[in-house]
Amino acid sequence: LNSVVHTAAMRLRVAGAVLLSAAAYYVYLPLPSGVSEPWKLMLLDALFRSFMQSDVAHALGVCHRVHLLNRVVSWVEVVEARSSAAVNVTDRSLGGVPTRVFQPNGGSTPKRGVIYFHGGGWALGSGSYDLLCRKMAEDLDAVIMSVDYRLAPEAVFPDQYHDALAASRSFLSPQVLQRYSIDPDRLCVSGDSAGGNLAAAVAQKLNSVTDEAFKDYDTLKVKFKAQALIYPVLQALDFHTPSYQQNQAVPILYRPIMARFWLQYLGADSSLEPLLLANNHSSLDQPGISAAARSRLDWTNLLPAERRKHFRPVPGLTDVRAAPLLAEPGVLGRTPKAYVMTCEFDVLRDDGLMYGRRLQDAGVTVTSDHYEDGFHGCMVFAYLPMMSGVGWRSMNNYICWLDQNL
Repeated sequence: LNSVVHTAAMRLRVAGAVLLSAAAYYVYLPLPSGVSEPWKLMLLDALFRSFMQSDVAHALGVCHRVHLLNRVVSWVEVVEARSSAAVNVTDRSLGGVPTRVFQPNGGSTPKRGVIYFHGGGWALGSGSYDLLCRKMAEDLDAVIMSVDYRLAPEAVFPDQYHDALAASRSFLSPQVLQRYSIDPDRLCVSGDSAGGNLAAAVAQKLNSVTDEAFKDYDTLKVKFKAQALIYPVLQALDFHTPSYQQNQAVPILYRPIMARFWLQYLGADSSLEPLLLANNHSSLDQPGISAAARSRLDWTNLLPAERRKHFRPVPGLTDVRAAPLLAEPGVLGRTPKAYVMTCEFDVLRDDGLMYGRRLQDAGVTVTSDHYEDGFHGCMVFAYLPMMSGVGWRSMNNYICWLDQNL
């Protein structure tokens, strides 16, 4: 135990030193009135921005900036599977995908079950989410499975989606439910940010087995009873929603950063970023343009190979596996009751609000949990070294909803 405490303390000291050095580099950042604890958010943003500098990455021998940022995150995140008196923690494979399992010791059986997909723009983070998952397991007396799906840039869509789907199908299987003593009537799929995207897409796929498109999943008898989406990213067609405009310069998720995450996830050319930000990438995807009209300009089919050369379109923009907000009402109506967290100072605010409205219109029971002082990523900063007040509130309210609805 002493070694664990010592390691955690060392990581916090390192994180504190990094934060101070970052603050010296980026002294001040104007933030909108009303955001929770603006100085803490400035320091957090300074940390991210300073480590995204290419010269720092080069000095540390890291070729890609997301690899460097992942290394920074690992300094303050518990990477090893460490059990405690309250929670048993093990690393397992779920449908062939690495997964960390958090099992509360003692309590009643069978237990509730939650499969969780971490955020990070499909490129950052890991399946650890140690502090959050431990608290969920202990407070809910539930088995929590945090999935370590493949990340960009090495993996691109639909790799992350396929990992999430494979892990979820295994999670719902009789073998896994029996092995971990999980109640098949009390199952939830959840995730934050990009993980919320994966959770929404999985819920649509696995709870819509009566649709002809999902006939291959008819053998899956157990379904999710709830979906909990934390400031999810759900579409890439419109970067001019009110929240994208209002919060385009609000940390930690700037509007151009979200566009870069999308391009990297979809395996598209990064030079297309200005087109996404100007909404010129989706002119053919507007409601007034029919499928027949789009087919007349589909240069991937109409142009010969010598003219297409190496150029590629932006894939996945209208694929509901990547953009769950675009799903048909019939698919949405078969998804389970939903919890959708949104934050006022987040470019993704309107993605979540629109999805909640569409789910409600399709007949799904929706709990909308909006934080007027919240910012993107706030819930995962409920602990040191950030310890955001709105992060702590949002995390407890999220767990409370799970407790009351699962």
